[in-house]
Amino acid sequence: MKEISIVSKFSVYNSTSELPNDIQDLMEKAIGIRKKAYAPYSKFRVGTALLLDNGEIVLGSNQENAAYPSGLCAERVAIFQAGAIYPDSKIIKMAITAASDTNKTIAPIPPCGACRQSIAEYETRQESPIEIYFMGESGEIFKSASLKNLLPLMFDKKFL
Repeated sequence: MKEISIVSKFSVYNSTSELPNDIQDLMEKAIGIRKKAYAPYSKFRVGTALLLDNGEIVLGSNQENAAYPSGLCAERVAIFQAGAIYPDSKIIKMAITAASDTNKTIAPIPPCGACRQSIAEYETRQESPIEIYFMGESGEIFKSASLKNLLPLMFDKKFL
């Protein structure tokens, strides 16, 4: 038997004012769309903004449904919309923010497992990493240079 060690590396920003200007703008768009999320059941609102290589910004917010799990997370709403509208464009950067209607979220909130797998599919498809920035409603922002930091042993098409 042997052991392996997998290390993930993140950059940490103390507030949105420390972010590069283009990421501040992307995060502000994510915050704006987060406020429009349809989350009557969980009261947990998530917003995502994607920057594509063609300069377009695609937004997504979580959309819940009384028949769980028929809703969809903000990250997948945005990714699938980008894939449908701009199928030949690459996702360069992604900003994610989450807030609760019932308590303050100050820790960075990463994508869920299903969203990580969807992001992995697009990173594999486009053969280039997606920078991912994520935060709560305030506080620190984590930056990952690639989805591989969040899902280091990712399942992709090479296993099929």
